[in-house]
Amino acid sequence: MQANTLNSLRIMHNEIFEVAFFTSLLYNITEGVSGYKEDSYAPLTKKEAIKIIDTIKNQEEVHAVAVNATLKNAGQTAIAPCQYNFPVTTFHEAIALANLFTDVVLGTLPQAQVQFAADAGDESPLVPLFGSVIYQEGEQTGFYRLAQKKTPSVAPFPTGGAPPFAWTAVQEYIVPDSCPQPLSIVKLPTLGKLNVVTPKPTPKTKTLEFSIPAGDIREGKYFPEYPSIFLGCWANSIVYLSGQNVPLTVQISDVVNANGKTNFRAGFPFSSGFANGLTIAALVKGTGNFSSAADVAAVTVNGPGLIEIDELT
Repeated sequence: MQANTLNSLRIMHNEIFEVAFFTSLLYNITEGVSGYKEDSYAPLTKKEAIKIIDTIKNQEEVHAVAVNATLKNAGQTAIAPCQYNFPVTTFHEAIALANLFTDVVLGTLPQAQVQFAADAGDESPLVPLFGSVIYQEGEQTGFYRLAQKKTPSVAPFPTGGAPPFAWTAVQEYIVPDSCPQPLSIVKLPTLGKLNVVTPKPTPKTKTLEFSIPAGDIREGKYFPEYPSIFLGCWANSIVYLSGQNVPLTVQISDVVNANGKTNFRAGFPFSSGFANGLTIAALVKGTGNFSSAADVAAVTVNGPGLIEIDELT
């Protein structure tokens, strides 16, 4: 099995994470924990909610077993679970988070299929296997969206991504130093944090505010040869990935450094053809245009900034 295929399989840490997430959610519903009582998931009954989440959990367990079995068959070590932190306290927040991380996964799995097909040989059977996972995860997303009173299908062509974005995103929920295996086994960059400060952006053209940790600048990530130079409108930009559109580069402005953070703004041109659902934002080196998500990921220093845009039904 080729190294790139092994890497694509190892970033499926998300399947292990999802088992833990839905196990926790199932417990909270079953035990009636505050924020997960019957009024939080009405009109579903408690029995129905338990059945749905238990089914999803069981299916994620099978996904995890399939990934680990593939790794073992290739003579590799199976992925062991880490400890996780789920930043949710209610059923609604949990479903919104499940919607978000599933969207990120769905945008990345086709890239894994491309890699498997390119490697050919022993990897070819993984193409239809991962295709079936895309099918199943898409069914999940329909439920998550309906539970939030959104149309079940988000867009004709949902947003694609790139492996570094998915790998960085899943680490957001991993408790540091809690994994039995070093995360460095995955040969992908872990990108700097990009916060979308503007709360719940709406489907309108507007200006968004972002922030990054100021330490990223002091360490010279942007200008290694001049580590004292700050983030600059002349040398950095925000790139948006939305639907299957060509990445869109937007100039940044109003850069302010204070309180250990660097805040800045960038236009959000939703009316330029953005899709409903997930939009990925990335802070990149340079101000040029890009032809693919892979090109964007290659020069990203902070990201992904994950934005869910939807009109309620």
